[in-house]
Amino acid sequence: MSEEIEIEFKSMLIQNEYEELLRYYNITDDQFVIQTNLYFDTADFQLKKHGMGLRIRRFDTKAEATLKIPQSVGLLEVTDALTITEVEQALDKKQFASGAAEILARLKQLNISLLDLSLIGKLITRRAEFTIPEGKLALDESWYGQQHDFELELEVSDSSYGEEDFNQLLKKFDLPYRKTQNKIARAVTEQQERNKEMEGLQ
Repeated sequence: MSEEIEIEFKSMLIQNEYEELLRYYNITDDQFVIQTNLYFDTADFQLKKHGMGLRIRRFDTKAEATLKIPQSVGLLEVTDALTITEVEQALDKKQFASGAAEILARLKQLNISLLDLSLIGKLITRRAEFTIPEGKLALDESWYGQQHDFELELEVSDSSYGEEDFNQLLKKFDLPYRKTQNKIARAVTEQQERNKEMEGLQ
């Protein structure tokens, strides 16, 4: 189990902006990591009501579960390591992983149990992540349902770094700031739209 405060800024990109950034930073294919993100909540979205997010993230050879808890500045991330088998079981059953002991203990304080949690969205990201003077920069290409998008994320450790500083970074590349929903919101919205379409076909 690990804990850390996440202070993050993000903006959506269009494809040619994303490709220009890859060229500027000389990103090669071997720098990309594929992440499969599975998002969970209760049927009545209790975690969303608390401003929290819960995901399982699978990489090639390892996996982890993370609970994001709002703080006065940024988010507290509580992370438990998982096995690939646990992730496959979670995906198969569309239920959260029982092996995420610390996260489940935190949720129990909110009267949320393992059986209350179900899969609400899935998103696959191809990410290049590297350090720049401002912090940790991630360039993301994501797929969820029928959607496909591009995004820039900057994670900083200095709580005094603000939106104006982030806008200066964007301005350096002549990029507009595009307000974005976080990945869980985008994936869940897409899943809900698909569910409505399926209901309409029945």
